Amino acid sequence: MTDKAERLQGRLLPEMKELRENSQTLQLATINKEGKPTVSYTPFAYTDDAFYILISDIAAHGQNLKLNNDLSLMLIEDESAAKHIYARRRLSFETSATLIERDTATWSEGTEALKARFGEIIGNLTNMEDFRLYQIKPENGLYVKGFGQAFNVQGFDSVEVVHLDQGHVERQKQSA
Repeated sequence: MTDKAERLQGRLLPEMKELRENSQTLQLATINKEGKPTVSYTPFAYTDDAFYILISDIAAHGQNLKLNNDLSLMLIEDESAAKHIYARRRLSFETSATLIERDTATWSEGTEALKARFGEIIGNLTNMEDFRLYQIKPENGLYVKGFGQAFNVQGFDSVEVVHLDQGHVERQKQSA
């Protein structure tokens, strides 16, 4: 790894982790039975290498994940904290969700992480039959820091600059 790449990693990876730690919800894009996208959100907990979400089969995104586990997720900077509304920091991943079976070590890990973050409501929700625990491992993604600052990411471990082929093009005024 070059010095420039190491400096980039050293600067951006902590920013990405801070965005994750300061966010309580994931924006989700799932696919319904007609193949149409559905956007939603859900609270999450993050452990060493995965997001955990607890969602109901009654919810649209719960129904969608039962049919198709492919999804896109996004963490996005709070509007009130953004320097500019058009340049909110955001981190997105195209990935898939894995259903975690009850009474497994992974179920315990995920639900305990959620309980530590959100309290006793998690105990109440896990006692409901329609609530399912999903594990989402972030893989290939994109971190956008602001205007012209986009970076390919591999989970929360690796960052590389995205070289844009085209930039913004100013509209030419037509003469009368």
